Parts: sequence; C-alpha cells; structure tokens
Amino acid sequence: MKNTQGHHLILGELVDFITGETIEDNHDERYRQKLARILVEHKGYLKKEIESGRELLITAADKKAVLKVDYTINLTGKICIIIKYGPGSLVTRHRSALAASRLVAPYQVPVVVVTNGEDADILEGATGKVISIGLESIPDKAELIKKLSHIHFDPISTKRTEMESKIIYAFEVDGSCMCDDSTCKL
Repeated sequence: MKNTQGHHLILGELVDFITGETIEDNHDERYRQKLARILVEHKGYLKKEIESGRELLITAADKKAVLKVDYTINLTGKICIIIKYGPGSLVTRHRSALAASRLVAPYQVPVVVVTNGEDADILEGATGKVISIGLESIPDKAELIKKLSHIHFDPISTKRTEMESKIIYAFEVDGSCMCDDSTCKL
C-alpha cells in the first residue's frame, strides 16, 4: 500500500465493474464498486443503463468547476436516478445531491440516492423528501419501470439552474480539499 499525493490511501488498482477499465483502488472506490454491483446484481439494471462518473459543469458568478455524479441510471432515454456517494453523514449531502439532480439533465431527475456505501437515503427529486432509507430500498428496475408512467420529467428553468449551480458550488467546491479527485476547479 502506498499513499500518493492527495488524501486517499492508494491500495493498488482494480477493474471498474461497470466500464471494465482499470482504475485506482482506494476505500471510496471500493464503496462505489459495491454500489455498482448492487445495482446490477440485486436491482436488475443493465451495465449499459448505468453511467459512472458523469461530469457536471457548474458555475457560480465567475467561478466554474466540474463535479462528478457517481452514477446515473438511464431508462427510456431519460435519467431516472442519480446516485451521489460520499463518506460520512448522509443528511449533510442531501441538498447538494438535489442540486445535482436539477443540473445533470434539463429536467428534474425523479429519484436521488445519497449514500456513504453502508447506508442510503432515497429522496424524491422534486420535493427533496426522504422516501426510503437503506441500500436495499434503492428502487429496482422493475419497480422504477412501473413508476415511469406516473413520473413527470418537469423542465428546470434557467433561473432555477443558476440557483442550483450556486448551491452545489457552495456545498461541493468552496472549501473542498485541493486533492479531491471528484471536483475540479476551472
């Protein structure tokens, strides 16, 4: 084991479950891989329906940054779920994950999952209300397909997009560690 520049303990390399690419092995990545396996092996999603590390350009006044959304799940041509991983407290990550759900597509993503890899809060995208708790309560594919006919992919206004971008910038970028590989200040 070696520790390279940054705050992650590098444990070697591993093969990404979704993409098949060789990536850096660290504790956070092990949790992300655990989540990917749950989505495919227990929740019924196909690997091709899951996008990992989707980049999200955010702006706040004259500041810009790129953040990564850990996973997006795409069904019927729409992002139906985003999953944001972060170690520690879940509730402190709700607001920034909701902001991401309003920026990752031109419509409100209906399901937002905030997880630390051991637990999860599943939020309704439109309201931010916690609708279930626990990794096991992440909606499976069959359940989500049933709900799709009742889901409204409401468009996000330009004003709302600007506000959400400022919110996520404040939560995820301002004061973030310079060695955080999930954030890139531009």
